[in-house]
Amino acid sequence: MTQSPPLVTFSGVQKTYDGHILVVRDLNLEIKKGEFLSLLGPSGSGKTTTLMMLAGFESPTAGEISLNGVPITRTPPHKRNFGMVFQNYALFPHMTVADNIAYPLTVRKLGKDERETKVKRALDMVQMGHMGGRYPGQLSGGQQQRVALARALVFDPQLVLMDEPLGALDKQLREHMQLELKALHRRLGVTFVYVTHDQSEALTMSDRVAVFNEGVIQQIDPVEHLYETPANRFVASFVGDNSVLDAKVLQAQDGVCQVQLQDGTRLSGVNVNRAQPGDAVQCSVRPERIVVVTDPQSPGADNQLTATVSDVIYFGDHLRLRCQVPQQPEMSVKVPLQNVGHMEAGQAIRLSIPAEHLRMYR
Repeated sequence: MTQSPPLVTFSGVQKTYDGHILVVRDLNLEIKKGEFLSLLGPSGSGKTTTLMMLAGFESPTAGEISLNGVPITRTPPHKRNFGMVFQNYALFPHMTVADNIAYPLTVRKLGKDERETKVKRALDMVQMGHMGGRYPGQLSGGQQQRVALARALVFDPQLVLMDEPLGALDKQLREHMQLELKALHRRLGVTFVYVTHDQSEALTMSDRVAVFNEGVIQQIDPVEHLYETPANRFVASFVGDNSVLDAKVLQAQDGVCQVQLQDGTRLSGVNVNRAQPGDAVQCSVRPERIVVVTDPQSPGADNQLTATVSDVIYFGDHLRLRCQVPQQPEMSVKVPLQNVGHMEAGQAIRLSIPAEHLRMYR
């Protein structure tokens, strides 16, 4: 099966505001037609600047941005025909919901009948068909965000760009809107490019996530790959919860290495970036992959270590154990409720970390 050409291509794109510090450095990125791509990273990592260059509100200092193989680097924003949704909604307070949504169509000089048909369809799309006559001030934050989304979709753009659009909503509404956005994307098949610093939001909604740090994409992958196989220390610590052990490499071969902790405990795991004997490494594991060993003699309980429980936190569907391993940072262990007996602070326990889930980073 031949792969379809990318919708958007960034080639060698750089951006500096002061001529010295590169906010985005040598960005090469392909965005596939119809995908939901999230740009994830901490503040100042370059993700919003990348979105603004794609929208046309910022110009690259170097490199080229193409749409369907045609350069758009010097095309003004209004000629790119992209939908935009911002965190502050940017609705006109003096215009009704229907008029707000119709605004992009009015600018494009569509006839009244066609405008009304498209506005009705866009309102139905975001489940607000009965609210066209209201004003933004009469709507909740979530409803205003739906109107902003309908306005971005009403003129059938091939690309919708979103900059932290759910950031102003409360947690419950934000989580609800994440699922709505994901379902809407599936239904429409439009390409979404979404900027967020919220890793759970990116994992919930996206087909692929590009993790930015210091102006560089550290890793771009489908969400399950990103979570299960982080490419480096930064991605491992930024995406999802992470328990870390400091160690020194004893042996390394065939993508596996054996390490020793300061207390002499030996562990083996995946050698992610070619650590060599003698190297200091960080051993990284997801808290839900760590097993509390009830029978130390049980077969298959590899990579065992002794820990002391410093705190037990009840999360409803699981317990979160904060554990202290000698001369190591505090570890977090997630245990399903049905898999654990009574746990309390001060208790000594044995932990086992499956070697395939323990990743060693130089």
